[in-house]
Amino acid sequence: MSFAKTGATPYYAVIFTSVRTDVDDGYEETDRILCDAAEKLPGFLGSESARNGIGITVSYWRDLESIAAWKADATHLIAQKRGRENWYEEYVTRVCKVERDYSFKKA
Repeated sequence: MSFAKTGATPYYAVIFTSVRTDVDDGYEETDRILCDAAEKLPGFLGSESARNGIGITVSYWRDLESIAAWKADATHLIAQKRGRENWYEEYVTRVCKVERDYSFKKA
């Protein structure tokens, strides 16, 4: 596991918190496709994800324009529709400006 290499602040974080349904129908494949598509977009800085009942994915972006481009991406729009129809009981998306970050790593 590795953390996203976001670089200097400020930047933006999109926090997607979700509860899944029992339907899997292409979810993992779509997730891989979306990750590949996001990585190719200008302004994408990285992402981190965890799931244990509630899923949390945080993607990091250089600016609000990059986030808007991702939200409007054709592949992402299709996945959003499938998510609402099949994969999610509920979700919340939050967009935040990261003013400061710091880290620790045991030697």
